[in-house]
Amino acid sequence: MVLEITSHLNNVTVDSFDGLLVDFAKKQDARLILRGIRAVSDYEHELQMALMNRKLSPEIETVFMMPAEAYGYLSSRLVKEVCNHGGDVGDLVPPSIKKRLQVKVKII
Repeated sequence: MVLEITSHLNNVTVDSFDGLLVDFAKKQDARLILRGIRAVSDYEHELQMALMNRKLSPEIETVFMMPAEAYGYLSSRLVKEVCNHGGDVGDLVPPSIKKRLQVKVKII
């Protein structure tokens, strides 16, 4: 799905990996890991991971970004739950993802 919705962006690559994020980052020649944080509870978990990643690979920096206030509450779990109960998620996800969700919960 991520590949589908980013296909128009020439500077975006989608890949997957097994193992440690820092090992994958090294293989990609990355010097930075960008992570999103919505709430304090996210920060606590992300900070632990960032500090461990720093211990394993001090040359790779982790940067945290916060979403706009309008999306601070948003999570895939909430989007799925709203869709499962027939709510409209059209302004939360791209159209192709909305359709996939609706098919999955048999709305269409």
